[in-house]
Amino acid sequence: MKKLSPLALARKAGQLALSKKGFDVKILKLKSLSSVCDYFVIASGEADVQVKAIAEAIDKGLRDIGIKPYHCEGEKEGRWILLDYIDVVIHVFYEPTRQFYALEKLWGDAPMEEISD
Repeated sequence: MKKLSPLALARKAGQLALSKKGFDVKILKLKSLSSVCDYFVIASGEADVQVKAIAEAIDKGLRDIGIKPYHCEGEKEGRWILLDYIDVVIHVFYEPTRQFYALEKLWGDAPMEEISD
């Protein structure tokens, strides 16, 4: 089992999202703003099938290094899949759903890091 810092876990999840052609991958640093978690990772897919594939790649990639989610939801619908790793919460959205909920605007005060290839 590999121990990653919350930021390293967030970055690893972002890279795994990109591996399945996820786009607009961002990390929001919430540590100083909320007790919810330290980081949000937000990624988008163009279809529910892609959203599911992105979430599965993140889940498998992290499990492969011994990191399992505490809680998951939304896998069946594929519009917004949430993977909760306590310190890091990952949101994989179907793009129109992401625009509707606008988490980046809701947490607009959070420092943000974009993840790219």
